[in-house]
Amino acid sequence: MTELKPAKELAAKRVTKFENESRAYAEARTALLAEEIEVRRHLTRLAEQRRRLPPGPVVLKDYRFKDENGAEVGLADLFGEHDTLVTYFWMYGPQRERPCPMCTNFLGGVNGNAADVKQRVAFKVLGRSPVARQRAFALERGWRDLDFVQTIGDDYARDLGLLGDRGGENPGFTVYQKDGDEIRVFYNGEMPAEAADPGQDPRGAVDIAPLWNILDMTPGGRGTDWYPKLVY
Repeated sequence: MTELKPAKELAAKRVTKFENESRAYAEARTALLAEEIEVRRHLTRLAEQRRRLPPGPVVLKDYRFKDENGAEVGLADLFGEHDTLVTYFWMYGPQRERPCPMCTNFLGGVNGNAADVKQRVAFKVLGRSPVARQRAFALERGWRDLDFVQTIGDDYARDLGLLGDRGGENPGFTVYQKDGDEIRVFYNGEMPAEAADPGQDPRGAVDIAPLWNILDMTPGGRGTDWYPKLVY
């Protein structure tokens, strides 16, 4: 393994230096760059650790879905030509007049990358509403590259803890992998609400929503009581 150079040494090679920046700003920005290098390395180790997970649990139930053509399919059919399937269960059940704004914000960002993502893996958006209803909202938002699937019945949502006894929904991010004739869970977003740090909403690592990553680079950050809306 190649030995990594110290982050502070690399940060000292900072290229962009504004002509009128103060010494205090330059020193603070260089120190911040060193931290950014350390975080990048930690995220790389995190990704490597994730890829080293042992074989996950086999999916035992024959979950059924309806695709965009109205055909009933199984989980294996959602893989298409790939051996990896990424799924996002969004909060747009039949009882909701409009979908969850946070889910909508996330999927808007995904739509911009979906054509590229699907070159490497299958990506399906799962919902409890009919596909026609999901696609109607997608058309309203201008989403062109997302593939929607309806869950048949509520076993899938309940088994993954995405549907409460009173009908309340939660989002779900799950990655499946084909292992011969079996389908296994490779990774499932499992950050519990109780794990949220003081003053923060529960969120996983890495945060995969572009919105929050962009706001994290601004003076005001994410704010304490602001959330995206469906209409502004």
